[in-house]
Amino acid sequence: MRKRTSLFAAAFVALATLLPVPTAAAEAEDAAITWAPCEEEPSAECGKLAVPIDWAKPDGPSIELAIARRKATDPAARVGSLVINPGGPGGSGVEAVYGAPGSYTEELQRRFDIVGFDPRGVGRSHPVICSASVYNQMPHTVMASQADYDAWNLFTKKLHKDCRARTGPLYDHVDSVDVARDMDALRAALGEDKLTYYGISYGTLIGQMYAELFPDRVRALALDSNMDHSLGVKGFLDTEAVAAEDGFDEFVTWCDNDTSCVLHGKDIRAIWKDLLAKARRGELYYPGVTDRPMTELQVIYNGVLGNEGPDWHLLSEVINTLAGGTPPEWLPPLPGRQPVEGEVAQLPTRILCQDYNLRVRGYWEYAALKYSSARLAPDMKYHPYPIDDLPICLNSAPTNPPHRLRYTGSAPILLGSSMHDPATPLSWSANVAEQLGAKAVLVTYEGWGHRIYGKDKCQTDIIDEYLISLKVPPQGTRCAVGTPEESVLKRQPQTRTWPSDSLSWGVSG
Repeated sequence: MRKRTSLFAAAFVALATLLPVPTAAAEAEDAAITWAPCEEEPSAECGKLAVPIDWAKPDGPSIELAIARRKATDPAARVGSLVINPGGPGGSGVEAVYGAPGSYTEELQRRFDIVGFDPRGVGRSHPVICSASVYNQMPHTVMASQADYDAWNLFTKKLHKDCRARTGPLYDHVDSVDVARDMDALRAALGEDKLTYYGISYGTLIGQMYAELFPDRVRALALDSNMDHSLGVKGFLDTEAVAAEDGFDEFVTWCDNDTSCVLHGKDIRAIWKDLLAKARRGELYYPGVTDRPMTELQVIYNGVLGNEGPDWHLLSEVINTLAGGTPPEWLPPLPGRQPVEGEVAQLPTRILCQDYNLRVRGYWEYAALKYSSARLAPDMKYHPYPIDDLPICLNSAPTNPPHRLRYTGSAPILLGSSMHDPATPLSWSANVAEQLGAKAVLVTYEGWGHRIYGKDKCQTDIIDEYLISLKVPPQGTRCAVGTPEESVLKRQPQTRTWPSDSLSWGVSG
């Protein structure tokens, strides 16, 4: 069965490369973007770019992508345009440009126009929307019985029908292949012969698909904290569970050794186990949220989000508060999907459903996947991101089926990952490097968290030098953890939430 799936995926990608993209992209050269100061951030420029809804029908109906840029601060030293994507799926490239001064070095800002776009189906670019009245009927994410599975099976059929009607034909054209084609149209509209790109997390999948489709148009691709598009549903959930458990282990080790941890000297694993049990019994409430108890899933969300920055001090305070301790001055908002107010709800998970095959054949398979995760992650039980989104992908076949990467270009590609990434594990970046072969170099940051750029000088300088001068480091390059004083960037979240270097799917629904 795996052999037939592999052949289908290969045929799909081969067919996709034959679609009439070059003509459409060439036409985009004449569709110059009209730039004007952004209404929300006048120090940046904003514009629109029209792209076809269906790239197989380039002359058919279109949508407009929202674009933003900050021009190079030293025009005489300018290299070109650097397109960025902050991840998600559902992350806004426009807002990433707004925050670029705090997210990229002065040297990179001096050398490049930093350009971001909201991918199709996201934010300002014709978002995937559903009726809030339907969205709010969503059953509890974590299924515990055949009845739960049956309820989800019925609900997803209703949800997909409603969202398709609300969103229109774009609903079936939001995978990362479509976004990569949009990015090539953007490259052409910017007047660049080849693409220079920095993508984080889910943004790496966009870069990987671009490398497959347009290998000769790659100038530089820096892919930070990689997705692995070759994974099936079990491999996806298993590797994510391992990453979640690894992050929790690192947190516990820190707390055991650092007296500044509010839980120092206590049995953190026992406290954590008790919190999960209380949540399953409906006896645990998040401070300030009195209308409904916390779920086990929401407790686990805190465990992963606290490791993304990481912010272990805050995570220890959250756990201590849930265990009855005194709350700190500020706690992050309750994570996980929440009921939506208003008429519509956005559904960026649709993108994930089109890029990965997260369908299961019945409750028996789902239960086996959960059992496998729990065996690999005895404290965390499972990773909340894919568990939260998997049920939504029932009755939704991927349009960009998972497959091993095939890159035929000559330009080297730079990959990066931290050793302890709780969202996109190091194993994913290592697998991508193996798939790309000698044309890829993986830089491993011997530290923690999601996104390595800006954490320490070593890997930040490597990425900057690659993007600016196309120099790649030797294979096997590793960067040690520096002191806090050596941190290159002091990024602050634009809104108060868990300190994280990228959006993560499923957190806000």
